[in-house]
Amino acid sequence: MSQVVYDMRELKRARYAVAAVFAVHGAVTGSFATRVPWIQDHAGLSTGQLGFALAFTALGASVSMPLAGRISHRFGSRTALRGLLALWTLALLLPSQAPNLLSLCLAMFTFGATAGMADVAMNALGVEVERGLNKSIMSSLHGMWSAGALVGSAAGTVAAHLGTDARLHHSLAAVALTVLGLVACRWVLDLQATEDEEPPRFALPPRSALLIGAVGFCAVFAEGASLDWSAVYLQDELGSSAGLAAASTTGFMLTMAVARLVGDSVVNRFGAVRTVRVSGVLAVLGGLLIVVADHPAVAMTGFALLGLGIAIVVPLCFAAAGHSGPNPSQAIAGVATITYTSGLIAPSAIGTLAQATSLMVSFGLVTVLACGVAAFAGVLRAGDRDRPKVSPPAAAVPGPRP
Repeated sequence: MSQVVYDMRELKRARYAVAAVFAVHGAVTGSFATRVPWIQDHAGLSTGQLGFALAFTALGASVSMPLAGRISHRFGSRTALRGLLALWTLALLLPSQAPNLLSLCLAMFTFGATAGMADVAMNALGVEVERGLNKSIMSSLHGMWSAGALVGSAAGTVAAHLGTDARLHHSLAAVALTVLGLVACRWVLDLQATEDEEPPRFALPPRSALLIGAVGFCAVFAEGASLDWSAVYLQDELGSSAGLAAASTTGFMLTMAVARLVGDSVVNRFGAVRTVRVSGVLAVLGGLLIVVADHPAVAMTGFALLGLGIAIVVPLCFAAAGHSGPNPSQAIAGVATITYTSGLIAPSAIGTLAQATSLMVSFGLVTVLACGVAAFAGVLRAGDRDRPKVSPPAAAVPGPRP
C-alpha cells in the first residue's frame, strides 16, 4: 500500500473546491423542493400519486450509488465527479417537464440516480481531503450542502412568488449550477487507479458500514420526520398558527445548517464518538420536549434541540465509513443507501403511526431512535480525530494538476 503525499496548498484548495461542490449539490435539491406544488399541478397528480412518484427518487439513488466507485476507478475521481455532478445539475430539468405520472416517475428515478452517484463521489473526495489534513471537515462540508439548499430554496420561493414557470426557473438554475459545478471540480483532488488494480465490484457494503449506517438511519429518520411533520405537529397538536408552524420548520433547518458549519471544531476538539454521544443526548432531550410540550414555544425549542443533536451525525457517518476499510466509495455507498432509505420511509411511517395513534406517539418513536444515536456512537470510532494517520488505498495516486 503506497503513501500519497499532498502539498498543503493543494489540500486546502481541494477542500474549498469540494465544499463548493457540496453547496451546488444542495442548491439543486433546494431548487427542486420549492417547486414541487407546481410540478404536481402541471402533471395533474393527486397527493397519493405525487408521493408515489417521489419515492422513485430514493429508488434511483439506491440502485445507482454502488456504481459510483466503478466510475471513479475508470475515469479518475476528478473527471468522474465532474461528469456525475453535471448529470445531477442537468437532471433538474426533468421533473418540471413531466406531463403525467409515468413520465414523472421516470424523471424522479433519473433525478435520484444522478443525485446518489454524485453524492457518493463528492463524499469520497471529502474523506480523502480529511485524511490528508488529518482533521475533521465533513461536518462543514455537509453544512455547505445545507447552505446551498437554503439558497436554492430561497431562489425557488422567489420564483414561485413571482409565478415563474418552473420549466424556465429550473432551466436557468440548471445552467448556472452546472457551470459553477464544473468550475469547482477543476480543483478537487484527482485520484487515479493503478494499472494492475481491479475495479471495485458491485457488492454488499462491509459489516462495519452497516453498523455505521444504522446510526445514520436513526438520525435521518428524525430529520425526515421533523422536516415533514414539525409544522403539522404545531398546528394539529398545539393549535398554533400556520405562520408559527412554518417558522418551526425553518428554525429546524437553520439549526442544522449552523451546527454543521461549526461542528468540525467540536469534533476536532472532542472526537467523533464523544461528539455524537452528546449530540444524541441533545436529540433525545429535544424529542422529549416535543412529546410533552403543552405550548408551541416548548415544541419549537424541542425541534431546535433535535436539529442541533442530529445535524452532524450523518457527516460523521460518511467520514467513519470512508475510514473504515480499503474501499471508501463502497462503504460510503452502503451508508448512503441506508440513510436514503431512512429518509424515504420516515415521513410515511410517522404519518401511518399518527393515524393509528397520534403525532405525539410518532415523535415518541423519533425520541427512541435518537437514543440509538447516543447508545451506538462507538461504531463511528473509525472516523475519530485521534485515529492514527492512515495511508489511502494503493489505487489513490494523484493525477496531473489542472
